Amino acid sequence: MELPATLADFERAAAERLDKGPLGYYAGGAGDEITLRDNEEAWRRIAIRPRVMVDVSVVDPRTTLLGRSRSSPVIVAPTAFHRLADADGELATARAAASAGTLFCLSSLATTGVAEAAAAAPDSERWFQLYVFRDRAVSDAMVAAARENGFEAIVLTVDLPVLGIRERDVRSGFVIAETTAIPSVRAAKYEKALSMLEVGELIDPTLTWPDVERFADQSGLPVLVKGVLTAEDARLAAEHGAAGVVVSNHGGRQLDTVLSGADALPAVVDEVGGEIDVIVDGGIRRGTDVLKALALGARAVMVGRPILWGLAAGGQAGAQKVLELLLAEFDNALALAGVPAAAALDRASVQRAPWA
Repeated sequence: MELPATLADFERAAAERLDKGPLGYYAGGAGDEITLRDNEEAWRRIAIRPRVMVDVSVVDPRTTLLGRSRSSPVIVAPTAFHRLADADGELATARAAASAGTLFCLSSLATTGVAEAAAAAPDSERWFQLYVFRDRAVSDAMVAAARENGFEAIVLTVDLPVLGIRERDVRSGFVIAETTAIPSVRAAKYEKALSMLEVGELIDPTLTWPDVERFADQSGLPVLVKGVLTAEDARLAAEHGAAGVVVSNHGGRQLDTVLSGADALPAVVDEVGGEIDVIVDGGIRRGTDVLKALALGARAVMVGRPILWGLAAGGQAGAQKVLELLLAEFDNALALAGVPAAAALDRASVQRAPWA
């Protein structure tokens, strides 16, 4: 199979292959989808300030996360229901991430079990994303399984106390078929076709800051809080023992008209960037976006939808190529910006674009 040449080409190819329901679920956002669109546009409002006459014969894209050197700052974001895009689902995603040398974060709403995903890429770097279910025993079991299967961190998603208003799913009548196995949902004893509203009803709306400490103590693993958009909440995360925060608006899928990741990032970095790891997601589509995120103070970025486009268009090979395209673009951007080491990026490397 000849794979698409760019991320935009992958998105178009995926749109041709996916059924209407899954496509709307993957691609859609909340409300009028203002934040969904702005997640990409916000990175375009930032200009790069390149320096010249710098030796860029070798570039170093490495970053440090949770005290460990990582070969790249790109993380496969936790996204749900990969078997709707490809028959191998998260198994293909985990293998693609391992082959590309990127960290993989498995979703609580994966269509593959924790142990199975770990076995698919046993030498990979992997984190586990946690939704806290109303039945806390289900969540506790997932955390225990993640620890037992070599996941090195828990990424606690906190921006879904209730499901956002996702009109594409309403219009398409999207449901997860009973034949699509979701291990966490089965553990919650929900064994019929379910809508996204019903999925949302499984999540515990009583989650509060002491839960961060509880999951860290219970698992013995670092906990990162995903879904932070303000300096105030970043400070609370740090005070309650979080090892990091993910600046995220859930891909524009929860509350419409909130800040983009790019716009929310600087204030969070200013508040806690010297104490805990800061990661950002939302709208990363180019290696230049990765560079801008790191220049604004993030240690890494999470990339979600493009991986799904890769899976839908070409399975494991497609997902791997998406990652390789991003990584190659990032290396190219480092060289052309005159900053051969990613760790040396800072705010002097970017500015507000005059066209913004």
